[in-house]
Amino acid sequence: MKDISVSDRLIFALDVRSADDARALVELLGDAVSFYKIGLELCMAGGYFELLAWLRGQGKKVFADLKFYDIPQTVGRAVAQLADHDVQFCTVHGDRSIMEAAVASRAAINILAVTVLTSLDESDLREMGYSGTPQDLALQRARTALESGCNGVISSGLEAPTIREHLGHDLIVVCPGVRPAAQDDDQKRVVTVEQAFLNGADYIVVGRPIRDAEDPRAAATQMQDAIAGVFS
Repeated sequence: MKDISVSDRLIFALDVRSADDARALVELLGDAVSFYKIGLELCMAGGYFELLAWLRGQGKKVFADLKFYDIPQTVGRAVAQLADHDVQFCTVHGDRSIMEAAVASRAAINILAVTVLTSLDESDLREMGYSGTPQDLALQRARTALESGCNGVISSGLEAPTIREHLGHDLIVVCPGVRPAAQDDDQKRVVTVEQAFLNGADYIVVGRPIRDAEDPRAAATQMQDAIAGVFS
């Protein structure tokens, strides 16, 4: 096992409308969550880097989920700018030249390559021109990420066992699409909290099951207890 605090293994996705909403939710969750993902919605809402600095001032870890996808030079420069903001994780799409550019500029950031979005299934991949399965594509991109020097990958918990089997434990594996039980939403390839870690995840990303719960802090605490049970 990697040297990761059990409480840090839960990353909460701050997918809310404004930085003020984000701060209120962080204060509500308190010490139930220590690691936060801030993505494109908050980036477009304004105050992204001020929120990032506030989170770091609160002692929280930050995952900048911006999924950079552009020409390599532009991605490299964007990552270099982000490196001044003390984030732990940053995402890029899993094309070799993009990953290599991000790695060259990462400083202390852990670069995570996106393998296959958890909102896609095999029929979506066929429509995009891929003939293989999500598992095939995830493994291919994870292998390229490892060869490119990335620190880790974003992968469904369903593909995590294949990545571990073929590539070992050098890569950090972060699994979104985690649900405490079956839910009707846009995530097509999901696993439970326990499944994700038993399948090889190092971290899970959870948003709506906590954010939309009647008691978000209690929902986060329940997930932390489930994670602690896996690693006890």
